[in-house]
Amino acid sequence: MADDTFPGWHGTTIIGVKKGGEVVIAGDGQVSLGQTVIKGSARKVRRLKPGGHEVVAGFAGSTADAFTLLERLEAKLEATPGQLARASVELAKDWRTDKYLQKLEAMLIVTDGADIFVITGAGDVLEPEHDVTAIGSGGNYALAAARGMMDSDRTAEEVARAAMAIAADICVYTNGRLTVEKIAK
Repeated sequence: MADDTFPGWHGTTIIGVKKGGEVVIAGDGQVSLGQTVIKGSARKVRRLKPGGHEVVAGFAGSTADAFTLLERLEAKLEATPGQLARASVELAKDWRTDKYLQKLEAMLIVTDGADIFVITGAGDVLEPEHDVTAIGSGGNYALAAARGMMDSDRTAEEVARAAMAIAADICVYTNGRLTVEKIAK
């Protein structure tokens, strides 16, 4: 049974790849409403600089919800400078227990160049195995493609770009207009 609730926002693909001393987060630019592409050049990967410590974050899901979560993450990072894991756990705890935040529909991939985490509204802060993770409707396609390339001589960015191209060829809710942010620790 399909979920026919309005507004019917669906899909995106975000990938995080950690390789060769750097982490790359890449995201496509497509925003869909049902079967219609509303925008093809959305920016779903952001560079944050709370307290002078750089963090890169990518999001899938509702844009307004994701921005709310990114603001909360920035506040957590300002309270715990340079401690991405701690800030991520604090955000996940708030997200799971706060009645307002519980309604937010988004997922995040975050990195400080050393660690990479997926943060969910179920209270999860997941560090990926195999140094690659992906979220969104095309996430499984990108993840499988990237994992198949991790032993190659490709850089983190090359793996991310190639995996996103494969996901865009398979997932109708993913396009090839990428935002790519690289960070090293």
